[in-house]
Amino acid sequence: MSRKPAFESLEKGAEIGRREVAVTRADLVKYAGASGDFNPIHWNNDFATAVELPGVIAHGMFTMGSAVQLVTDWAGDPGAVVDYQTRFTKPVPVADTTGTDEPGAILEVVGTVGALDADARTARIDLTVTNDGQRVLTKAQAVVRLG
Repeated sequence: MSRKPAFESLEKGAEIGRREVAVTRADLVKYAGASGDFNPIHWNNDFATAVELPGVIAHGMFTMGSAVQLVTDWAGDPGAVVDYQTRFTKPVPVADTTGTDEPGAILEVVGTVGALDADARTARIDLTVTNDGQRVLTKAQAVVRLG
């Protein structure tokens, strides 16, 4: 079990952590089943390129959820996240690597303390989320209430 961060120990600008998330086409199929989002841009390369995408792309909400996992792990309690929002900047192309051990894409996520509210005992965690050096989410911010 992870230890919850103490509000008093936080400093604006401090990094809370970083992680890489390997994404495969199989992950997208599993997410489609769980979410009910079976849009062919998330599994059919011919369809995706026909609508002028670079190929199959990850679901936006899959990307968003994968990124915030860094914050929930750091906070030690998913319920501590009281607000989370972002803007989708670029799609995340997921190459077909079926039959290999390679991921089709890698999300790089870095979290830093963006703001502290002593009265509410909350920390705004700013996430930088990139794929292949390109930001895929902007203004990705989670507000975490700390006891």
